[in-house]
Amino acid sequence: MSDSTHRTTAGAELDVARIRAHFPALAQGAAHFDGPGGSQTPDVVADAIRDTLLSPLANRGTTTAAERNAERAVTQCRAALADLLRTTADSVIVGRSMTALTFDMSRMLAAQWSPGDEIVVSRLDHDANVRPWVIAAERAGVTVRWMDFDVRTGELTVDALHRQLSGRTRLVAVTAASNLIGTMPDIPAFADAAHDAGARLYVDGVHYTAHTLVDVGALKADFFACSPYKFLGPHCGVVTGRPELLEELRPDKLLPSPDRVPERFELGTLPYELMAGTTAAVTFLAGLAGADGSRRQRLEAGMALVERHEDRLRARIEDGLSRLPGVTVHSRARRRTPTLLVTFDGVEPAAVSTFLAGRGVNAPAGSFYAHETAEQLGLGKPGGLRIGLAPYNDDADVDRLLTALDDYFTG
Repeated sequence: MSDSTHRTTAGAELDVARIRAHFPALAQGAAHFDGPGGSQTPDVVADAIRDTLLSPLANRGTTTAAERNAERAVTQCRAALADLLRTTADSVIVGRSMTALTFDMSRMLAAQWSPGDEIVVSRLDHDANVRPWVIAAERAGVTVRWMDFDVRTGELTVDALHRQLSGRTRLVAVTAASNLIGTMPDIPAFADAAHDAGARLYVDGVHYTAHTLVDVGALKADFFACSPYKFLGPHCGVVTGRPELLEELRPDKLLPSPDRVPERFELGTLPYELMAGTTAAVTFLAGLAGADGSRRQRLEAGMALVERHEDRLRARIEDGLSRLPGVTVHSRARRRTPTLLVTFDGVEPAAVSTFLAGRGVNAPAGSFYAHETAEQLGLGKPGGLRIGLAPYNDDADVDRLLTALDDYFTG
């Protein structure tokens, strides 16, 4: 964070009431702790999607208003995501989902591997950053090595990576933040280790991007993936990569379609309305602090307030959980997002989730596609109750959650 941004946000608090006024879904009365699965949508994002669809629209071009509207939606979206991720606009790839894009990237990168090569994946990751690489490795005759995290602390350390690296390692795939227990590994250290071994680093930033400001260069990631619907935007996926590496990759594509980066990776007509909605989501995040300056500077200020706000609410929830009988909180890492995975002695997580839903508190139960994480924790498919925070959560939400949990276990 810059010095000017620090001065802007020092002592400031997020205006949650103003934020909540932009979320029509909240007016229906539920307290939403289900943000890790997808945030609620602000009106400005829905308006941008609607306006794009109802305006003249055609394939991208410069001749007609319809063509120019499409072109504007694409260029503005790339610019907005470049500011959010601190990358270059011409390295921003938009697709159906992070999962779909990662499958695409795995096939292209695997074309560069040979039998006897190795890749490293982690048991902390969502399966979208595991299975595409495992499948690609199996088809290419490449060995898969696994990084385990410490179930006592929730930490995934760079030592776990060092134990798996060799001179044949071609790729390391790791999350910047666990969608199940919130652990935030030291990604720059993982990048240094991977690069020293001659491997590339693919980072799943889906959960991370919702809670802290991304700087792909500072993370030293070769590829970074995220999903706008986790940070108030529409349902689509994004991957950015180092330009020189993207230039090396050759996807299967239609003969007439563009061969330039990033268009060569975006098969078919782009979802212009979703791209406009993504731009609106980034603009909304940039306005959270009411700061001046460039969009990147405003994002720095806004996300600093989000982190402070979410950490404060997380501390309240953790304190409340500590007072309940038979509760285990599996989110213990030193650096973690405001996402808590909780289990209960002798009680199915789904039963607690159902009870909370009856009280108007949305906190789902499961393993949430973090298959390897849940298995290593010994939780299996039932997983746990996941309590996740978003910028629109307030103290009243936390009160409702803690009161309902207290009623379930002690009432």
